[in-house]
Amino acid sequence: MKAASGLAQGRRVDVELAAQAVRMAMQKAELDIAQSVVLYLSSDFAHEPQAAIAAAARAGQCTQVVGCTAAGLFNETDWVLDAPAAAALVLGDGASLQTIQADAAPVLTYCAPNALDFTWLQSGPPRFGGVSGDATGQGPFSVWQSGRVQTDGRCGLSVQGAQLRVDFSQGIYPLTHPARLDKVAGHDVQIIGGIKALVSLAHELPLSVRAPERIPTHLLMAGIPYGDPVNAVAEGRFHLLPVIAVNSDDQSVTIANQLQTGTHMFWALRKPKAAADDMAAMLTRMTANTTEKPQFGLMFPCMGRGPMFYGGEDRDQKILAERYPGLPFIGFYGNGEIAHFDGANRLLQYSTVLALGYAC
Repeated sequence: MKAASGLAQGRRVDVELAAQAVRMAMQKAELDIAQSVVLYLSSDFAHEPQAAIAAAARAGQCTQVVGCTAAGLFNETDWVLDAPAAAALVLGDGASLQTIQADAAPVLTYCAPNALDFTWLQSGPPRFGGVSGDATGQGPFSVWQSGRVQTDGRCGLSVQGAQLRVDFSQGIYPLTHPARLDKVAGHDVQIIGGIKALVSLAHELPLSVRAPERIPTHLLMAGIPYGDPVNAVAEGRFHLLPVIAVNSDDQSVTIANQLQTGTHMFWALRKPKAAADDMAAMLTRMTANTTEKPQFGLMFPCMGRGPMFYGGEDRDQKILAERYPGLPFIGFYGNGEIAHFDGANRLLQYSTVLALGYAC
């Protein structure tokens, strides 16, 4: 198996950036012909990506080019935001991406936000991947497979010639244990565990930010356990919903989904240190029973968990690069992360999904 990555950026949108990223990867991998190319383009290309995709295909001498557009891209050496850019991972010498094989799971999956169908997501094979994004969240978005833009906005492929290990990091700091929702009105959580929602939340925050006008709602999440709430937080069996607002008039908290009375929920805080620690713990967990070094990586972090969250550096990218020096990997900052967990495909938020490829 051979794999390598390339990252190219410029001052203007130019299809040559895609070709340059692929050529860089081909040279490092010592490949004349790639069997597959994973190509990410900055959202500057989203209106008309086909020419750049074709340029990447020519540079790799390969028709299997798969990927999407995103607000930011990275590889093992650097990341790019707010500039035209292309990131490429080339696979060869036995490793490739192919149409979905019945016995090859999990499936590498890309999807545009406007094409995300939960029936499709949850009824399909085990998946991992990400949702295309841009800085506005409004689009346009592009997804491609086999060197062509997909009109339905989504695609899935099997990884052949490599064994995959996939895991994810949600990286939050839990403020409370799961408690039963006693009263809910639409998106407003009113009473949880016998306590008014805003009181239960504010009680866990530092005194300096307990006043409703000071509560950092942009960093707060509501966690919803999967299955039995006992040990759900410690085992990572939960999904996250952003806190939208706090309401001092009725002491309720507005979250980004409607929940039912009787559901269990906990409050959580997004903290850079907690996220970085969880990323490191995930790497330890997913590689605990092997001494073999991975050959490549595909990383899918949320747009809200990149350099802006970490204060000017991408700690997730850096942790992986430091754990495995020289490991080729690429990623993009997206609008959602896809992982299979607790028996179902899940759409995560503010998380990082990672797949590591090993020699068979």
